[in-house]
Amino acid sequence: MKAYQEMNRGELTAERAALQQEFDGYKAKGLKLNMARGKPGADQLALSMPMLDVLNSGSDCKDEGIDCRNYGELTGIPSAKKLFGEVMGVSADEIIIGGSSSLTMMYDCMSRAMLKGVLGSEKPWGKYDKVKFLCPVPGYDRHFTICEFLGIEMINIPLTEWGPDMDLIEKLVAGDETVKGMWCVPKYTNPLGGTYSDEAVRRIAALKPAAKDFRIFWDNAYAVHHVYKDTRLLNILDECKKAGNPNMVYMFGSTSKITFPGAGVGYMAMSKENVEFTAKQLNAQAISWDKLNMLRHVRYFKNADGLRAQMDKHAALLRPKFDAVLKALDSELAGRGAGRWVKPDGGYFVTYIAENGCAKRIVSLCKEAGVVMTNAGATHPYGKDPDDCYIRIAPSFPTPEELSLAMQIFCVSVRLATVEKLLGA
Repeated sequence: MKAYQEMNRGELTAERAALQQEFDGYKAKGLKLNMARGKPGADQLALSMPMLDVLNSGSDCKDEGIDCRNYGELTGIPSAKKLFGEVMGVSADEIIIGGSSSLTMMYDCMSRAMLKGVLGSEKPWGKYDKVKFLCPVPGYDRHFTICEFLGIEMINIPLTEWGPDMDLIEKLVAGDETVKGMWCVPKYTNPLGGTYSDEAVRRIAALKPAAKDFRIFWDNAYAVHHVYKDTRLLNILDECKKAGNPNMVYMFGSTSKITFPGAGVGYMAMSKENVEFTAKQLNAQAISWDKLNMLRHVRYFKNADGLRAQMDKHAALLRPKFDAVLKALDSELAGRGAGRWVKPDGGYFVTYIAENGCAKRIVSLCKEAGVVMTNAGATHPYGKDPDDCYIRIAPSFPTPEELSLAMQIFCVSVRLATVEKLLGA
């Protein structure tokens, strides 16, 4: 197979005509396929349906003597703290169980920091003329949306499958007290699917920020979401304690992609001092969260091993979809000089790295043919990928038949956009 860069203009022109004809054939089908977000498929949602039956009108709704139907227990019920503390690798007094969404907890945490500061703050973050956050890229668009909404300036930090550019991070945090924190998706990174190395975790934990109230927002959203390999991630809170920075990290997680998105359990883990400080701030916001939902989750899973067994079932459903995506990329695009892709260990995405300047055109072509994908640029702050090359493929939601067709359209779109770029069209 000849790479497009090796073709002469006549060959490229003929290739474009053939690809355009194939693309027009797909477009004529009037398809409506959606791969825009990492939503669990219907078969995954079905796994947790029995959980809805563990509580009923005759159930004992107490947890260690606490009536879960009533007010109270602002930081969560004891059994939920134990279960999700084990999942996060922390003790029961180092975790707060909140509502249904870790994203909401992250937003609230950032908002409170802007309004009132964090433990150790001299003043609220919002009282500074400028607040900056470090953002490993490619990254999670919702993190960037929070910062943009709150007026926090974002700084791109290059990310590989093994972690962010630590030399750059160490330099930036040490020299600027307006750098108040950084985002991290450390395991099965969104969207590359790799896991931070031990060295990266230790260097993050040992940071010496100019800002005494610097915080790491450690979004461990995919802590148990293996697809091909259950990789090991070093415990950031343990490493922060060893480095003398016990209060520097907030860890977040949820069951959104374990049980039911929007009806799961969210949690954040941190030092005991941070728990005490945060609980005082939460007292102005809420009296309690949905303890019945916490109890439902605990009684369904019973323990962390039960939760992990559920994730093995998720992996069994997701793996064929990821296989289909990677097979299509290998068979249709390998050797053509039309970009590259990363095989993830877990998580919810396959990252496609197009030739520079092609990502927006590829996503636009897909949409034209009836396949909706996450916007090109969503992997970067302000929606601006400087190289216009990153595309996030989300295989989980479509049926196998829809996924197969969507990947055919995606591959044709990649090839067409690449040839157009080389022709200067």
